[in-house]
Amino acid sequence: MSSGLYDAGFATLGRLYGQGARGAITNLTLFGGFASTVCWPLSAFLVAHEGWRVTCLSYAAIHLLICLPLHLWVIPPPPPVSTPAPATAERKQASTTGRASTRFILLASIQTVSALIASMLSVHLLTLLQLRGVSLAVAVGLGALVGPSQVGARVAEMLIGRNRHHPIWTMLASVSLLAAGVWLLLASQTLIALALILYGAGNGIHTIARGALPLVLFDPQQYAALMGKLATPSLIVQAAAPSIGALLLGTGGCDLVLMTLALAATVNLALCARLVAVVRR
Repeated sequence: MSSGLYDAGFATLGRLYGQGARGAITNLTLFGGFASTVCWPLSAFLVAHEGWRVTCLSYAAIHLLICLPLHLWVIPPPPPVSTPAPATAERKQASTTGRASTRFILLASIQTVSALIASMLSVHLLTLLQLRGVSLAVAVGLGALVGPSQVGARVAEMLIGRNRHHPIWTMLASVSLLAAGVWLLLASQTLIALALILYGAGNGIHTIARGALPLVLFDPQQYAALMGKLATPSLIVQAAAPSIGALLLGTGGCDLVLMTLALAATVNLALCARLVAVVRR
């Protein structure tokens, strides 16, 4: 399933467009931003009327009958890549290895913590809201705010960002909004809508940042392989996060889950501040 997420799409765009892929990445995320807005109500409807097995089979059919033909038809073959002379490549690699490794570790850590937060919330959000005394219908409506918030933030990034500022600032804004949204969700039962809007906005532009930032921090010719390396720890954590969230729910309830996510978001903000310092230096 991980091959159907943004990482594979970003790797494809980076391979096709190189350093010019930032605009294409932003446009791709605009389409994907409404996924939760469409699929959460659809999933709730299908589960209620047909059961979870029919729901899963329906999504599998959409992938096979709609998405697969579109991929085969739309995506062109990658352009030829020129290979530098071995001596030139070795000198370049030797001069940038130390700096790149620090950036890689920080960026991979930020993406991993962000994946933990997003995966745990996406699976358990409706349960968490219901434990806060919200009905299922209202919880679905509140959860549907995440999608438009993601798209709105991505439109803003497209209009005011593009190539006008370094994508490190988009990353910093994303983790700041994520932290604000999670902490507000923990602290207030009356501002849930605002908390989810902030979280959705942060999650929306984080998707752009994690696709665009490696293009300027590392060699664009290695973008596809690099995206795979960056995605590996985050995908492992993303797969484990729902089970971790269920364990936390069983142990300490809603507050323990939200406190864990809030602390993780704070750590992520500190990691991003460190990455900003490294990039500026």
